[in-house]
Amino acid sequence: MKFESRVFLAPMADVTDAAFRILCSNYGAGLTYTEMISSTALANSGKNKLFDVQECEKPIAVQLMGNNLDHISKAVKRIDDKIDLIDFNMGCPMKKIVNAGCGAALMKNPIFVKKIVNTLVKSTKKPISIKIRSGWDSKSINVLEIAKIAEKEGASMITVHPKTQSQLRDGEANWNLIKEVKDNLSIPVIGNGEVWNVQDIEKMLSETNCDYVMIGRAATKNPYIFKQYNDYLKTGKFGKLTNFEMIRDYLELAEKYQTNFNYVRGHVMYMTKGVEGSAKLRKNISEIRSIEELKKLI
Repeated sequence: MKFESRVFLAPMADVTDAAFRILCSNYGAGLTYTEMISSTALANSGKNKLFDVQECEKPIAVQLMGNNLDHISKAVKRIDDKIDLIDFNMGCPMKKIVNAGCGAALMKNPIFVKKIVNTLVKSTKKPISIKIRSGWDSKSINVLEIAKIAEKEGASMITVHPKTQSQLRDGEANWNLIKEVKDNLSIPVIGNGEVWNVQDIEKMLSETNCDYVMIGRAATKNPYIFKQYNDYLKTGKFGKLTNFEMIRDYLELAEKYQTNFNYVRGHVMYMTKGVEGSAKLRKNISEIRSIEELKKLI
């Protein structure tokens, strides 16, 4: 696949709803992802509230999770005609996910990783990617082993978040591991982790030689970061939007796509961080119950 930008929006639970994905695409994200969806839930039902892909979203990736090969195959076939790329999560560190044998827990079982990637590739003609961590803990760094397995089994792209499961969100991301994977694979590698601004994007690309950069939490506060980086590449400089301009753009899309209000309020909370008087503003936001009320407040 070819993308118009080297910066992607990360899949994030309770964050990457359709309105927010479209906002980031409008601002220049080269690829966006749904939030992580259970392959079992998707396989057992033709509809899933987390699979909210809109016809206008191009390109769009779905991120799946799970450990049942039959369910994984069925889930892929249910959504195959609605997406451009299928990503599989092997990096989520959260306790309830790994305790179920999913997410980062899969990195402890390279043989099963091989079976999952093989199943994904055989279930669709769409490109397959996986998102992985550096390993389970500091004593079991196996990111390169897993990446090589995925490539050999037919994966088209790999995202590396270079922290272990045991680190969760703490500690430093070891970007050297992204470079190691890139140096040893022929397929595109996406770098992810500790990217907060345009300078960090440029630094990651330069230091790791990765093909793309995936942005997560930084985009929740400043979705305009995609436009900023693309402008920086063209002109060497970039502008800004105010928090309220970004919020207005998002609310317009949220209203159009009938976004769950809990998501909407969460995004507005994120995007008002750092605004003067934000404590009082965020208290007012927490008491609001509709998009129309939010629009009036903003």
